[in-house]
Amino acid sequence: MPAFKIIAAGAATALAAALLTASATPASATPASARPTALAAAPDIPVANVKAHLSQLQSIATANGGNRAHGRAGYRASIDYVKAKLDAAGYTTALQQFTSGGATGWNLVADWPGGDANHVIMAGAHLDSVTAGPGINDNGSGSAAVLETALAVARENLQPTKHLRFGWWGAEELGMVGSRAYVNGLASTDRAKIDGYLNFDMIGSPNPGYFVYDDNAALEKVFKDWYAAKGIATEIETEGDGRSDHAPFKSAGIPVGGLFSGADYTKTSAQAQKWGGTAGQAFDRCYHSSCDTTSNINDTALDNNSDAIANAIWTLGTATAPPPGTVFENTADVSVPDNGAAVTSSITVSGISGNAPAALAVGVDIRHTWRGDLVVDLVAPDGSSYRLKNSSGSDSADNVITTYTVNASGEVANGTWRLRVQDVASQDTGYINSWKLTF
Repeated sequence: MPAFKIIAAGAATALAAALLTASATPASATPASARPTALAAAPDIPVANVKAHLSQLQSIATANGGNRAHGRAGYRASIDYVKAKLDAAGYTTALQQFTSGGATGWNLVADWPGGDANHVIMAGAHLDSVTAGPGINDNGSGSAAVLETALAVARENLQPTKHLRFGWWGAEELGMVGSRAYVNGLASTDRAKIDGYLNFDMIGSPNPGYFVYDDNAALEKVFKDWYAAKGIATEIETEGDGRSDHAPFKSAGIPVGGLFSGADYTKTSAQAQKWGGTAGQAFDRCYHSSCDTTSNINDTALDNNSDAIANAIWTLGTATAPPPGTVFENTADVSVPDNGAAVTSSITVSGISGNAPAALAVGVDIRHTWRGDLVVDLVAPDGSSYRLKNSSGSDSADNVITTYTVNASGEVANGTWRLRVQDVASQDTGYINSWKLTF
């Protein structure tokens, strides 16, 4: 994980378009689904296997100047190690080359044969370290767990209903360069086929917490349900917002989820009571340091998180594809005034019998230079309001391009629904590009 947060560009030129509302035209589409029903149980991921991969990454770093950083021999050796394992297991692998800082970098993408190519579940982790050390927790831990999960898919000869894809990213420590190159290189039709991207960056911290990404409700629920069944308390992940490889996927409108065990934030007394470990100490005291070696891993956290990854892949990958639904969309631009009054964009729904679904998919595309300024609500025909997004000073990315899931089963479906957006702080501008409801 990089040591910095990606900060949006300076305020864009003020938008001149006036507030517009429009009635939407329904079209056939596939709606976002709530938590699917798995058809197969995930196997236990042997933590010894994950640690064996970490030992190999440590040996690679030791033999190559003590790190596995972008542009260094240790990084290329790490990619070659992972690729050889996947090739031998029957994956179709591809190296994607890019340039950053005058040095060549690589992503590795591996596809498991079969599954519906129009519905892709993808898991990934960055494989590079900083130059200061071997990067075994950051992020050998996520890379090794994703690799061992992929190998478990092969050992079990899993026949998923959805297509499974795994990725290892380069130059994340320079600002998600590799993952951004991958996402930007996808055609819009291929981006639309990715039902979810799961990111794993630092999952074996020595003084660990159990943090779950809250960017997509359905993906978050898969992880939280698994931990709840194990009696492990979780918290929403905030330390890594905008700082890891899920960010380019999220900016492109792809649903994202993931896990994190903590970096240089300090564990509180309440967290130590809940998870054990040492209060007043960083989750990872060796973050971005030479001591991030194989000794810098908590085996229990690594084991639990690896099993949670496998459960998510099996749960999502073997789910039945959602049935076709009806989409109502408004594509008219609506300016969002800087630090001003709330604006709305309207969709008129008709021809739907009964109430809205318990998992109403609300697709939002808001272009904005600082998304942390925005408060976003869905307003039902009777005036009931459903909060989709709060403002946050730490939410430092640009744009809100995602799908929210709302339990609107108490609302009559037909009528005028509104997306309400307010910019509550100064210096940044944007507009509602489009939004849609899927019934």
